[in-house]
Amino acid sequence: MVPHRGATQEERVLLIGVNGHLDELAELVRSAGGRVVGSVVQRLDRPVAATYIGQGKVQEARTLAWELEADLVVVDDELTPAQARNLEKLVEIPVIDRTQLILDIFAQRARTKEGKLQVELAQLTYQLTRLAGRGTAMSRLGGGIGTRGPGETQLETDRRRIRRRIAGIRRELEEVRRTRALQREGRRRTGLPVIALVGYTNAGKSTLMNALTRAGVLAENRLFATLDPTVRRVTLVPGKDALLTDTVGFLRKLPHQLVAAFRATLEEVQEADILLHVVDASQPDVHEQMEAVAAVLDELGALDKPMVTAYNKLDIVADRAQVESWAQSTPNAMAISAKTGLGLDRLRELLAAQVDALEESAAF
Repeated sequence: MVPHRGATQEERVLLIGVNGHLDELAELVRSAGGRVVGSVVQRLDRPVAATYIGQGKVQEARTLAWELEADLVVVDDELTPAQARNLEKLVEIPVIDRTQLILDIFAQRARTKEGKLQVELAQLTYQLTRLAGRGTAMSRLGGGIGTRGPGETQLETDRRRIRRRIAGIRRELEEVRRTRALQREGRRRTGLPVIALVGYTNAGKSTLMNALTRAGVLAENRLFATLDPTVRRVTLVPGKDALLTDTVGFLRKLPHQLVAAFRATLEEVQEADILLHVVDASQPDVHEQMEAVAAVLDELGALDKPMVTAYNKLDIVADRAQVESWAQSTPNAMAISAKTGLGLDRLRELLAAQVDALEESAAF
């Protein structure tokens, strides 16, 4: 068995996936503080029911984990309890799935009481069905990636206590929801339209928020840098202001537990008048990321809202003409650079035009 290095050193991670590139999973691991040392990918019509990948690939993963001195396996899908248990037994090192990894990153990023409560709720909801027969990864509390956060101390308790805690968190979040509703009502009384920034994680939403409002929002080149919404006033054109709110970034295969747990925050999207979809135009899979955002918006019931699309990071794209072409063929879209300010004046004008259209429709 591979010796475990403990929580004080960077964990060495072996990635496992089915039918896909693992670049995004690798970035998630780096965001969680781990180091990817290798990967195993298998082409399958669907994952193997018992072990996620076939027996030959399991043995390959076990050998590779030993040779690379891996501490942890991270799988690019949500595993069933049986898959996690069986795979961990066969590769002989802890195994976590994509959902656990994302929850771990959220646990690291949460700063406010609300954010911590939402992460804890998502963690406990995920773990509740996985208490029976839990393996090494379930018991390595505080041992590294996938084990951090306010919910970790609950994992060794019984289902009844966890359910009580979940019920308590939901009551607290209901208070948050009511408080947010009152805050939104107060903002409504200002008569200003609300524009919600949405987009794939690390698309540059916080950078754009800062560029448009000088909000001073934390803007980092890492996944899920923003968990808690920030609201600031923005002048679109002289005499026309709006309220701009930043939100958590979306992701492919975003765990349903997170969508449910962060509903109090995501209500900012549901209650907005206009959505400003920020797209990282420098990504090779830009259109897949846009589809992932659309899927989450659809789940929130917000896909039919008026939307402005900002193709961001024009300063670093390989083919600027192509991005400009995307913007021209997308309704209400602009190619911009939030970092350099390129195109932001025209973006403000586009947003102002959308606000005018809203006001006109409300008048009839």
